[in-house]
Amino acid sequence: MFKSIINLFFPKVCAGCRQILQTNEVVFCSKCRHEIPLTHYHLDSKNEAVKKFYGKVEIQHASALMYFIKKGIVQELIHNLKYKGHEEIGTVLGSWYAEDLKELKLNNPFEVVIPVPLHPKKFKERGYNQVTTFAKALSEGLNLTFDDRILFRKKYSKTQSKKNLLGRTENIENIFDVKFSEENHNKHFLIVDDVLTTGSTLEACSKALLKIPGAKISIVCMAMANS
Repeated sequence: MFKSIINLFFPKVCAGCRQILQTNEVVFCSKCRHEIPLTHYHLDSKNEAVKKFYGKVEIQHASALMYFIKKGIVQELIHNLKYKGHEEIGTVLGSWYAEDLKELKLNNPFEVVIPVPLHPKKFKERGYNQVTTFAKALSEGLNLTFDDRILFRKKYSKTQSKKNLLGRTENIENIFDVKFSEENHNKHFLIVDDVLTTGSTLEACSKALLKIPGAKISIVCMAMANS
């Protein structure tokens, strides 16, 4: 009853359009869910996300759930997740994409899910890593290990979305590093991020993880943007 009273005065609204959610709707309304532009990249081994890393770093798989379009529903979802503290968005999107990724036929399946880390200073400023709930939902849906300790960011950098193309690609090579033990050898790591743009951040993460003997790398993002 108490919950009903709260919902009466503070009804849950769609993270995409701010309309009041119906009883059977979670995070976003049915209309917004059907309007989300899906990539279906998991069905194409030569998709545009994979092409971002050709000749730069060896990866086993790359894909994104949605297309990021400025002033569209996906931008609204990412904004609410990243800056408004609506971490439940990541959980819903991760659970959704986990079902799609179950269709993948890989010779070497994913083993460990790793979110792109924030620098401790950035984490303190924001209070959370916007990628964590998405990564955890993927790990649970795919029955994989979640680990946010192996990969770490050793240099503080400004928000990538506020930089131009040159600013996004410069000085990013050495901002990530790894802490690992022998039990991490020969693992297939699935790196998870929110929006794939130039791919420079994920390339740097991949190169750091490839310091681990026998490591294999795959990449999954919530959304894919035009860079």
